[in-house]
Amino acid sequence: MGWMGRILRVDLSRGTTWVEDLDRQKALDYVGGRGLGTRFLLDEVDPTCDPLSPENKLIFLTGPLTGTGTPTGARYMVITKSPLTGALTCSNSGGQFPTMVKRAGFDGIIFDGRAEKPVYLWVEEGRAELRSAEHLWGRDTHETDRLLRDETRKEARTAVIGPAGERGVLFASVMNDKDRAAGRSGVGAVMGSKNLKGVAVFGTQKIPIHDPAGFKKVVKEIMAGFKEQTKDGPPPLRIYGTPITSTGTQNVGAYPTRNFQQGTFEHWQDIGGEVLTEKYLVRAKACFSCPIACGRVTRVTEGPFQGEGEGPEYETVYALGSNCGVRDLPAVIKASYICNEMGMDTITMGATIACAMEMFEKGILDEKTIGRPLPFGDADGLVEMVRKTAAREGFGNDLAMGSLRLAAKYGCPELAMVSKGQEFAGYEPRAEKGMGLAYATSPIGASHMRGDPAYIEIIGVPMLVDPLSWEDKPQIVKDWQDVFALIDSAGLCVFFSVRNLVTKTKDIRPVRILELLNTATGADYTMESLMTAAERIINAERIFLNKAGLDAKDDTLPPRMTREPMPGGPAKGHVCELDKMLPVYYRLREWDENGRPTQKLLERLGLEP
Repeated sequence: MGWMGRILRVDLSRGTTWVEDLDRQKALDYVGGRGLGTRFLLDEVDPTCDPLSPENKLIFLTGPLTGTGTPTGARYMVITKSPLTGALTCSNSGGQFPTMVKRAGFDGIIFDGRAEKPVYLWVEEGRAELRSAEHLWGRDTHETDRLLRDETRKEARTAVIGPAGERGVLFASVMNDKDRAAGRSGVGAVMGSKNLKGVAVFGTQKIPIHDPAGFKKVVKEIMAGFKEQTKDGPPPLRIYGTPITSTGTQNVGAYPTRNFQQGTFEHWQDIGGEVLTEKYLVRAKACFSCPIACGRVTRVTEGPFQGEGEGPEYETVYALGSNCGVRDLPAVIKASYICNEMGMDTITMGATIACAMEMFEKGILDEKTIGRPLPFGDADGLVEMVRKTAAREGFGNDLAMGSLRLAAKYGCPELAMVSKGQEFAGYEPRAEKGMGLAYATSPIGASHMRGDPAYIEIIGVPMLVDPLSWEDKPQIVKDWQDVFALIDSAGLCVFFSVRNLVTKTKDIRPVRILELLNTATGADYTMESLMTAAERIINAERIFLNKAGLDAKDDTLPPRMTREPMPGGPAKGHVCELDKMLPVYYRLREWDENGRPTQKLLERLGLEP
């Protein structure tokens, strides 16, 4: 119940598909989504394999609450070994596609091998077939979505790659429902390496619920609480979208600017959520079963950057805007559209261009190498570099490697703002110490979505703590990472969950997620067993990393974060005290000084080292 009980297997090398029953005990132990996908990856993929080889697997997994009618229960995870980091990754997306996977009769799809020629997968009401995609190769994500639905069913939902994924851009994304992105760590490059252009799904099957009356009661209570929160007007995320976050990061000095050289941006209001809503918003857009509707359908009708599409979100505005010193919002919007259509992660794209801009201004890169000047604030250069990266044209071929490989190639790896080779999200670790620890210990490389202390350090959800303190952050980061593992595995959206499904104390517990899972699945979790499942997920990920060769030496931040005091703003004079936080974090995690789970912990969780 909650789970559909079936996994679709696809051997691309042989061109075959088959169905296997979901192992219910594994589903109970790892919940679903991120957790269950990690278990499959750990069982079936050599952690030392080349991420772009046929031996790597590409795993699409929903959660037991995906598609059930749970508020914001619309997520799925793309799990694989990352070509950007060499670690595992679990990139999250919403929209309508995840629910359709379950309505087609499956909890997930696991791809193995490599097709001889481009193919796509068509799934309909429990049946699957591989079809030629040679006519789709080279087309952008929007064209591919339209053509796949023309060839299958108009009501179908798709997940596809664009030219960036085909060409092996190391931060290529998988785009579903046209503009929803499983964006981080190069999952689209893995899909492209398998000659898999897309997946189209359609189904009408009902998702079974263990206790329908109990489940409806919990959902009704949750929605009553949400309505009480919004009785005086729509939630800010519906009005302004996630770019409203820039107000908070700017106020505390955590708004990354000019490749994280500063924590405030003097033109922040020019690219903020208010301007986006006032000048360019067409309408808000929601994922399946979402009462928030934070998605932005936007249009630019004047100037050189005209277009229409979805976005940008806060992370895109930071990466392509403040971090590149660009105050021209239409240019940021246009660059975002190109990333969506070509299939690229906007965070890594913007951060890599920002790194190149600093290298240009320091004289490490010259105009001849880049093909043009590329100073901070260059809106035209921003858009041009995004286009060239997708095409791997000229200097775009260097940018397609991500910022660490770019900076290392030219002798300055310290200028790449990364952890484990993945670029930071839009929060400055010197001004938000918990986020610094979260970046360093994230299993997928720097990410705010594997446990986001910004909620408690900046937004004040469920309460506000001092972002500049470090002593309390190891416990907070561990707790948030554990709860986020459950949110991802259940198939829920973080935005709603942290405000409505967890306790309103610093010691957060997923009380409503527990009730939803038990009534939907009949799992009969206790709070203790559910939090043990969260620990099991985190530690299964850590085992994969350790086997891939990553350990304490990789739980790091660039020297700018730990040695160079913030030059100005509310966090002036601060560094991120990672060296003080990390040993405490390891003790709380029951990991040794090398960042490896202890034998006693593994035995408690039922894991093999």
